[in-house]
Amino acid sequence: MEYLILLAAYLVGSIPFGLVLGRLAGIDVRAAGSRNIGATNVTRLAGKKLGALTLLCDALKGVLPMVAAARLLPESGGRELWVTLAGGAAFLGHLYPLYLSFQGGKGVATALGIFLYLAPVAALLDLLLFIGVVSNWGYVSLGSLTAALLMPGLVWLLYGSASKALLALGVGALVWLKHRENILRLMRGEEKGWKKNKTDQSGNDQR
Repeated sequence: MEYLILLAAYLVGSIPFGLVLGRLAGIDVRAAGSRNIGATNVTRLAGKKLGALTLLCDALKGVLPMVAAARLLPESGGRELWVTLAGGAAFLGHLYPLYLSFQGGKGVATALGIFLYLAPVAALLDLLLFIGVVSNWGYVSLGSLTAALLMPGLVWLLYGSASKALLALGVGALVWLKHRENILRLMRGEEKGWKKNKTDQSGNDQR
């Protein structure tokens, strides 16, 4: 049962909601803008409503597999671990989706959904830090990288759960890996700021 739940979580995480919603609007998000399937590129190409819906769907596909695991698995000392692993499997599905030849998004929205379920106080604090960084410096990538860096410590300090903290560490490492091109542009001073990105379809989204 546990391994079937992980497989199902990965397949749910693999659903490319940004691509699906973009096509409903007559747009292939992989062929324009940053060519990313995440919420920022959908917003840029198809408008705020579809962008917000993409964000919500990408977050929910991290949450729903964990809710299912919590309800389907019997109460035991290992249930928390399997629920946490279900969130990790959904996250991997978003980053490396089966349906798109393993070429997915950067995982920020799905990670947010996962930790809003597993560690809500830590996730909300991290979200505030993300908003503060983006508001102050104007780079969504910098906000995403900062949030990914700080989440493991917040989870450990507030919840003391090794499994949740290790998941946050793994998720954070993969978010940084997926943002490697953004990191290089930030170092070179070539990263496009959010305000500019709203009118420049060649920008680089983070989700």
